[in-house]
Order: sequence, then structure tokens, then C-alpha cells
Amino acid sequence: MKRESVPPAVPAKDYLLRRLQDPATAAAYLNAAVEDDDPGAFLQALRNVTDAQGGIGKVANFAGLNRQQLYRTLSERGNPELRSLVRILSAAGLRLEVTPKGQPRGARRSRGAASGSRTSKGTKTASRSRVTTPA
Repeated sequence: MKRESVPPAVPAKDYLLRRLQDPATAAAYLNAAVEDDDPGAFLQALRNVTDAQGGIGKVANFAGLNRQQLYRTLSERGNPELRSLVRILSAAGLRLEVTPKGQPRGARRSRGAASGSRTSKGTKTASRSRVTTPA
């Protein structure tokens, strides 16, 4: 029996970084990380998106952040401020959006709606962050 030649596998990290260069794919990837309810998973995903967008140096320059600060922010023990998170996402062509938990992805409220979602009994519903590509 003759063995067939199997092509070498594509390294997962290289493939992932190529895919994350697309803002829509990066947004879906970050949203999946948010769904995990694990800040570490989201930071790892954000590091991968940053690497895909040219690395820490390029993203730090574009976002107007110090390179060392960005390394610390995206480290395993990092805790990014909202301002830094918004700048990092913007450098990747993304933005942060908050939607009600029960709302399906992609659905948006009308412009005339009140800022807080309320149920019929007047209680406020929980919201979840969502990363989107700019329109």
C-alpha cells in the first residue's frame, strides 16, 4: 500500500491573523470573545486583532497610545480603560456598541427610541457590549 503525500498544514496563528485583517471578521471574532464572559478571552482576541492590523507599534501609533502602555493594556493582566479600548478598536476599523441582551445581532433600534431599554413593567433590561464595523 502506497502512502499519499499530505500537504503541510497551514499554521493556525498565521491563518487567523490573515482572516482578522477583515474588519467584519474581526468584529465577529471579538463579539464571540465577549460572549464567553471571560475578560482574558476578550483581551487575547483583542491582541490577535491588534497583531493582524500590523502589530503593537503600528496600532499604538495610529491610536495615539504609548507602545509600552499598549503592551501592558493587552497583557494577560491588562485592564484597558474604555478610552484605550475605543482607540484600539478604532485603529482596527471597529467601534464599540452596546445592545440589549435579548436583541438579535444586527438588529438596531430606531433613532427615536429612549436611551435605556425597558420591559413592559418598567424594569431596565441588561445590555451586552458589541463590536461593530463602522457604517
